[in-house]
Amino acid sequence: MTKSFRLPDLGEGLTEAELITWLVKVGDTVELNQVIAEVETAKASIELPSPYAGTVIALHAEEGATVEVGTAIIDIADESDTAEPAEHGEPETAEHVPVLVGYGVVGEGASRRGNRTATSAPDAPIAAQSSRPLASPPVRFVAEQEGIDLAEVPATGAHGEVTREDIAAFLSRAEEPPVSSVEDKNETRTPIKGVRKHTAAAMVSSAFTAPHVTEFITVDVTPTVELVEKLRATGHFRDIRLTPLALVAKALLIALRANPSLNSEWDEKNQEIVTKGYVNLGIAAATPRGLMVPNIKNAHKLGLKDLAHALNVLTATAKDGNTGQEDLADGTITITNVGVFGVDSGTPILNPGEAAILCFGAIRRQPWEFEGEIALRSMTTLSLSFDHRLVDGEQGSRFLSDIASLLSDPLNLVALA
Repeated sequence: MTKSFRLPDLGEGLTEAELITWLVKVGDTVELNQVIAEVETAKASIELPSPYAGTVIALHAEEGATVEVGTAIIDIADESDTAEPAEHGEPETAEHVPVLVGYGVVGEGASRRGNRTATSAPDAPIAAQSSRPLASPPVRFVAEQEGIDLAEVPATGAHGEVTREDIAAFLSRAEEPPVSSVEDKNETRTPIKGVRKHTAAAMVSSAFTAPHVTEFITVDVTPTVELVEKLRATGHFRDIRLTPLALVAKALLIALRANPSLNSEWDEKNQEIVTKGYVNLGIAAATPRGLMVPNIKNAHKLGLKDLAHALNVLTATAKDGNTGQEDLADGTITITNVGVFGVDSGTPILNPGEAAILCFGAIRRQPWEFEGEIALRSMTTLSLSFDHRLVDGEQGSRFLSDIASLLSDPLNLVALA
């Protein structure tokens, strides 16, 4: 029997995913729960396990394509299948067995999204009559919003349906300016999708929803730099890369104890301020897939050594592109370390749903007044952006000042850890 695997619901209301890479090809034999593809949603990169064992007879989506939930992406024939694939009709869609992510299409019954059968999967291309162009409901909605007649759009879908990419291509051709015979423009266009698309939307929403305030403070962190060097020389940090960021993170966690409003959230629906009794510390990270903010769960419970180790793991995972969806969820406050790029300071935008974000600038040796004299000291600038609905000026200022005080005298940081 030939079975079709449809892109499952990947959670949190996501309706589509980009197919990054196929890990199988037509003719391959696959086992139950073998990873067959990697997809990327607006949240994270996810491996898709096969809900069937058998032989791959068709791949319905190309690498780089955006696929809607419920769309058949692969056909697999088990050993009992003797029919010729593809050319002799539509493969039979059977009930899915439990899989490691999302859900399968439920044959002749109810799915997690309601009473839909295998032949009426969510967002599947439909046509009311033979003269009506094939297209999924979301595509029809976009076409209606743009005033496009689907009959005029060249269809490139696997079953002759108009896709979102077809709509985009149609619009781009309609808006394309005449080609200049004089200008020779050297341009590269990169589609905005996946994590970058989600990040852009989230940052715009945050910037125009939360009233941002940003404050700055210059700190003599010479004692912190010296303490880092001393700790590195001990056996306790032999296998852990200790950086000043770990002490900045620890200082932030300690400062939150006296300034809990910085670890809160604005609940618009219920018109409540939700103050968190736990800290999931986000660290803004530049990754091959764009800016991401994975977080260290329950960071407030970690000592300096465990916190430094958690930062190492988080950073390495992000750089390898293996950050999971669970690592990005439920952050409560964030640090962005622009100092690694040689940048002195900035005015960071809040991570959506959080009250504050701390920006840690480059540490530079500069002349500074120390004990009544001018001396070369290790200096940095910290900036704090916060949501003025949740945090007033006094609270934000005290929080930033407390962090600076701990970094200028890190013995207090160690004592309070």
